[in-house]
Order: sequence, then structure tokens, then C-alpha cells
Amino acid sequence: MGFSTSLQGQSSHEALLARQDAEIKLLETMRRCLTIKVKSDREYATTISSLTMQGKKIERNEDLVGSLVVQSWRDIMDSIDQTAKLIKQQADSIEAIVVEHITTLYSERRRARKIYQEEQTWLNNQFQQLTDDVARKKLEYQKNLEMYKLMRSRFEEHYVKSGRVGRKLDEVREKYQKACRKLHLTHNEYVLLLGAVTECEHDLRTCYLPSLLHRQQAIHQEFITSWKTILQDIVKYSDFTTDKFQEIHRRMQKAVDSVKPVEEYRDFIGKHRTRPASPIRFIFDENLVDDTSGKLLPNKLTVDNLTIDWLRNRLTELETSLKATQQNRQNPQYPSENNSDSKISILDYSREREELRLRCQEKRLQRQVDVIRAALNELGCEELPLGYDLSMESSFTDSPSISKAFRGISHLTTNQKGNGNGDLMEEEWFHGVLPREEVVRLLVTEGDFLVRETTRNDECQIVLSVCWDGHKHFIVQTTPEGHYRFEGPTFPSIQELIRHQWLSGLPVTSRSGAILKTPILRERWELNNDDVILLEKIGRGNFGDVYKAQLKTCKTEVAVKTCKVTLPDEQKRKFLQEGRILKQYDHPNIVKLIGICVQKQPIMIVMELVPGGSLLTYLRKNASTITQQEQLRMCKDAAAGMRYLESKYCIHRDLAARNCLVGYESIVKISDFGMSREEEEYIVSDGMKQIPIKWTAPEALNFGKYTSLCDVWSYGILMWEIFSKGGNPYSGMSNSQAREKIDAGYRMPAPENTPDEIYRLMLRCWEYEPEKRPHFDQIFTVVETLSQAYL
Repeated sequence: MGFSTSLQGQSSHEALLARQDAEIKLLETMRRCLTIKVKSDREYATTISSLTMQGKKIERNEDLVGSLVVQSWRDIMDSIDQTAKLIKQQADSIEAIVVEHITTLYSERRRARKIYQEEQTWLNNQFQQLTDDVARKKLEYQKNLEMYKLMRSRFEEHYVKSGRVGRKLDEVREKYQKACRKLHLTHNEYVLLLGAVTECEHDLRTCYLPSLLHRQQAIHQEFITSWKTILQDIVKYSDFTTDKFQEIHRRMQKAVDSVKPVEEYRDFIGKHRTRPASPIRFIFDENLVDDTSGKLLPNKLTVDNLTIDWLRNRLTELETSLKATQQNRQNPQYPSENNSDSKISILDYSREREELRLRCQEKRLQRQVDVIRAALNELGCEELPLGYDLSMESSFTDSPSISKAFRGISHLTTNQKGNGNGDLMEEEWFHGVLPREEVVRLLVTEGDFLVRETTRNDECQIVLSVCWDGHKHFIVQTTPEGHYRFEGPTFPSIQELIRHQWLSGLPVTSRSGAILKTPILRERWELNNDDVILLEKIGRGNFGDVYKAQLKTCKTEVAVKTCKVTLPDEQKRKFLQEGRILKQYDHPNIVKLIGICVQKQPIMIVMELVPGGSLLTYLRKNASTITQQEQLRMCKDAAAGMRYLESKYCIHRDLAARNCLVGYESIVKISDFGMSREEEEYIVSDGMKQIPIKWTAPEALNFGKYTSLCDVWSYGILMWEIFSKGGNPYSGMSNSQAREKIDAGYRMPAPENTPDEIYRLMLRCWEYEPEKRPHFDQIFTVVETLSQAYL
């Protein structure tokens, strides 16, 4: 237990300064008392009582509780009171040695305190400077973001008014592009700064601060050693040979011996102990990128045609600065040491501060170099992304002039059918518009490959994706004659091009070295979009509209969820996640997946059509006719479905009446797996967006930790919805009010006519500690037993 590990907090710092002040005051008291003692040798008889009383009146005594020095001093004062008549013989020695030593110690103590306070102030200023740097860069980011929004709005306005041509439109477009570029550069500077200041703050907190406190402890203990010498001198010049005074002397010596520098601050440290200094967390403000259409991502450099040159130049500058800093660290230039006094060297932090500054600067530069290198290396083989968002133009018109002005680097565009390209739909290794993230999931072994379609700025591109030293994506190039190629020969169709690359064993490009070995065929769940006939819109989901549809082959009516074409790939990946989860499950109380359609836009998830609609709507429409037996059966169906999910280690995370469907014979089916995770435990790290607060367990809201027992809490709310016949949980409360009351122990009362056993089960589901809640296997047993009892 020492200063460096136990006194890092601000309150400890204040307490240490207070202790230093108290010790300085004590030195003043000792010097004053000994001076008076010397002067009062001849007047001892009349002054000794007041002298000893004054010596015991230690200022700021509350800050010296547990001090061995204080106790020793008090004992010495008692002995002085008994030996008053003998002090005169030692007056000269005490004045010449002891008082002078105290004066010197007093000056050194004050200097040490001043230096410590200056170092703490410097350290706090460093932390504040790091925080201010981030705040200033964030403010700059926000200003550039506002300018970006303004220029984008003006561009759209002039675009519509001017009819897509004219000098004014060109000027507005130029300003818009300039604002985009400035926003992207500021974004990158913000990302680099966050990583750099994190490294610097870590060194300040974990290296410099503990070193400062460790030195302070050494200084304090050294002062205590000097202090002990002063006390020993007092004893020495108060020594007498008579038995009576020798006994007094022994008591004084014992009091001095009780002073131990290592133990002096034990009680002080224990009383004022604080936790090690918490790190200053520099977190990317995700609100800054909300309005950039997914072009800018938190904590990720943007590598595109607006930033690529800047990044390369910046990398060169940083590497030059890094090399210079490393050379300075290897050959440090320190001033010559003129003072060999150990006390002075202990208080001299200049060398350590300079070493820390260089190390912090090196880490800051190295972090930025690593981030830029990694971002440039991740660019891969696919075309450079566009750096400004003009996607709205494709919704205005299909004019060739606009296409020429704003489309990307690649010219390739192919029709999936016709124009010498054959019918890609017939090839099992063609996966349509499957998002890039899904493609990466399918390609797992070196040489695995497939072909997909992507769209950029309203232009269709055919991409060959290969698992090779990671994942590489090659755009099929077109020749002026309408043939297709990569680096080698041209072919009249994409099928022939792919077969050539596969069978020849030649790398797709010499730079990548990627060789095609195993074609990854479409999964049996991948349906052709043309096999699904959309009939009528029946709802709206998070990603697009929901339709009643019919399968061409068997005339079966189905439900189809569609994904908006304009959503970024990340959102499309989340959309397909529900299909990926559902295709593994087969249970009468889980909505069944029929297939997914990714051959072309829009992407669709095809599921069984559950005719009764959502359970919440059903409860509200039939509130006057639903019986208690039906309510119990609904609870039983939901429990059966959740028991099945629990056995598959699936956490639903959004169980509620609105996400359950009512099928034939009023059977309840669990639906809407958009937030589900196939893990025993899942930690949310992306904030509380789209979290159903009133249905979510406290540990998930407070700590982002999800388990199947969180679904148990939600199931308790679902039972409450069923027995309240579609009521609103925590009616009249806001989300934050409901959270506060739940944390304080509040639980909703039972809805009218709810069986006591059901309400007790609800309360068990709402236990604050997750481990006290029942699992779904137990819940199903209870509900099934009750359901049979009410037959």
C-alpha cells in the first residue's frame, strides 16, 4: 500500500497537500517552541508550563491523526516539562544545531510541496489539453457537417430548379463537393486524434502519475528521516546522567524510536485512500455521422476519392515525424547535472517529463501511422469508393449526361440477360445482389469464390468475390467491343470468363495472386425473385414494406418482407440476419422461413403467411370475447416457442405481443427476429437505439448484457399484455420513469381477472436478479399445468 497505487484520486491529492501543510505548520511550531525554550533557560521556572502547553497545541491536528511524529513530539514535551532546570546547559547546542536543522527542513519541506503542486497542476493541464483538443476537433466536425448539409440542400434545390444544367448548378455542385471533401478530411482528423490522445492519456495516467506519487512518498519518508534526526538531537542535548533524568531520557528515546518513516503515513493512506485514476475516455460522437448516409463510419477512416491523396501525404508526414521522434528518444539531450544533492534530484522531474513527452509523441504518431496504413491496406482490389453522396441524382433522372458526370471509376455495366452475357441467373455460383457482408460469410476456405451484382451510383457492376489472403473483390471489366475480362484475355460472356479463370488455375490479377478453386453455390434457401408474385401490401417493417404474396410454383400464399433498395449494405446485412436465423428453426410456435430472394433488388425474406396478424391487434380487436382459457393457451404457445429458442441458444431480445402472430385455430407464433442473437450471452455496444425499454430486463438496459433470462423478463410483460387484452405496459409513464421505478422495486399490478398463479409467475419473471428468474422449460411446465386445470 503506497502513494503510487493508493493516492491517485483528486481527493487524495488534496489530502496530501493538506498533510504537507500540516507538517509545515508542525515544523513552525517545533522551531518556535525550541527558540522559546533556548530563550527561556533563565526563566524556565515561570515559563515551562506555558511552553509545553503551546508545544502540544498542534495546528491542523485533524490532518495528523495517527502520526507517530505527533505522538513522539507530545511525549518529548512531557519530558521537557520534567527536566526544565537542566535545559539551560544545553541551550547553546540546541540553538546552534537543532533550530537551524529545523529551519533548513522547513524550507525544504515548503519547496517540496511547491514542486509537487506544480507537477500536479501540469498533469491536470495535460489531461485538460487532451480533452480540449478532442472538443475543438469535434466542434470543427460539427461545423463542417452543418456546411455539408447546407451545400447538399442547395445543390438539390438548384438541381431541380435549373433542369440539371447551367453555370449556377456547376457552382453549387463545386461548393457541395468542397464541403464534402472538408467533412471527410475533418472526420479522418477526428478519428486519428481520438486514437492519439488515448495513447497519451494512458501514459500520463499509468506512467507519469504513479512515478510522481512514488517519488513523493520517497521524499516524505526522507523528510521523516531528517525529522527523526532532529528529534534525536533534541534528546541528545537533553541527556543527563542522574538516575532520575536517565529514566526521563529513556522515555523520550522510546517516544522517538516509535517514529518509523515507512509507517508514518500508513493511517493517512488508509483514511484517504482512493481508487487509481480513471482513464479519460475519448469516444467518437456517433451523432456526427448520422446524416452522412453511411458514408462516414465511427472510428473508421474514410478511404475514397476525396481523401486518398490526403491520406497518403499525411502518412508521409507522420512517418517523417515519427522517425525524428524515435531518434530523439534514442539520443536524448539533457542539461548537465550540477547539483548532486539527493533531495534536489528526487524533486527534479524534468528528465522524466521530457522522456514522457517523447514517448507520448512517439505513440501518438505511431498510432496514426498504423491506422492510416491499415485503412490503405484494406482498400483491397475493388474500385475506390465514391467520397460524396450524389445518389439522389439517380432518383431525379436517368439522363446519360448525369451518368457520365457522376458515376464511379469503373465503366462496367452488364445486363444479367442478353447482350452476349448469357443468363447469369442460371449459374448456381451467381448469387445476385447478396450484400458483401453475406458474401464474406459464405467464403471460408482459400479459393472459394462466387459472383454477385452490386450497384453504385445507379450503375450495375458484376463482382467476382474470392477468399484469398482475406477476401478480395474483383469488378468484371468490359471492353469497347462488349467483351469481359480481368487482366488476361477477353471473353464474350461472363460465364466463359469465370470458367476460364476457374479451370486455368491462373490468378485473377498478378498483384492479388487469387486463384479460383471451389465455386460456392446458392443455398437452397435462395429463391428467384421472379418466383414470388407480390399481391398486396399488408404492413411496414424496419427495413421496408411487408406484402401478401404467392409462390408461382405451388400457388402457396406467403408473407414477404422487402428491403429498400436505397439502404446501405450494412442495413441489408441486418435485414438478412433474420432469415439466416429462421432457416435453422422448425417449431409450430415459431414462424417458418420459406426462403430468401437475393437474385435482384429488392432483397426479400419469404415466410409462411400467418392470417391472424399480430397478437397485439388480435387481443385488442377481440377483447370482449377472449376467454381466460384462450389467454392461458396463448401463454402456453409463446412459452413453447421460447423454450425451443432457449434450447438453440437464441436470444430474441424483442419478445412482445406486437412481435407474435396469430395463426389458424388461434395458435401463437413467435416472429420478428431482427434483433435476435445466436449466443448464450450477448453484450450490446452500440447504445440504446431501437431498444424496447418497457419490455427489456434491467441488466440489459443498465449494462447491455443479454441472456435468455432477459427474454424471460420480456415474457412476463407479454403475459401481462395477454391478460390485459392488449394494454400498454406501465401506462402513463415515460420510458425513463418506468426504468427508475423498476430499479426502485416497482412491479405492475395484475390485470383484472388474472389467475393468482399467473401473476405469481409474472413476478418471478420480473425478479431483478436474473439468476432468480425461471427458465422457459420451467415456465412452460407451469403454464401447461394451469392450462389443463382451467379446461
